Amino acid sequence: MLVVEDEPVAADAHTMYVGRVPGFTVVGTVHTARDALRALTADEPIDLVLLDMNLPDGHGLDVVRRMRAQGVLADVVAVTSARELDTVRAAVSLGVVQYLLKPFVFASLRERLEAYADYHRATHAADPVASQGDVDRVLAGVHRGGPAALPKGLAEDVWGKVLTAVRRSGAASSGEVAEAVGVSRVTARRYLEHLADSGLATRHSRHAGTGRPEVEYRWVGR
Repeated sequence: MLVVEDEPVAADAHTMYVGRVPGFTVVGTVHTARDALRALTADEPIDLVLLDMNLPDGHGLDVVRRMRAQGVLADVVAVTSARELDTVRAAVSLGVVQYLLKPFVFASLRERLEAYADYHRATHAADPVASQGDVDRVLAGVHRGGPAALPKGLAEDVWGKVLTAVRRSGAASSGEVAEAVGVSRVTARRYLEHLADSGLATRHSRHAGTGRPEVEYRWVGR
């Protein structure tokens, strides 16, 4: 992974953050558009770029355009303080897979990198997709965690915790997620239902003793 960030303190922080996420390795940290393009066209392959949009010698979107013109197919996670919708739309049109607003905490970046890892594994698998549902799950996976993808009333920070809880356990009930995340059972169920509706988990009945069976949510990205 290549980190592109002009502010030295932020660059060091982003590099450290990426290094804490299993499966990701920073192969370089640069501070300008020119150095980013030089690194991307070097011999060492780069799968993903954590790209600041406001660089001293050019806009991040121009870097993406020049990457594509030179045949560089690396995916891009845009990092920016810009909240203009025109910039967001332009980033999407250029194939930017994630858009992360500054300032952000480690958990926010980790969630997006984990989502990207699932997306990368799915899109580089040897087997073809079997159904529309498979395609939907791949696309939902890379975009999960962003506030625009959440229904009204669901918070991004809680959503990220629920995703992490279910992914790590493999399967969990609303009661188990409520305890792990620190929310009520009703709140946990709302997030879990959205998780299932998004195709990231499946619902199953769990029988325990003689009582009424409860719903278990099983992570499908594992």
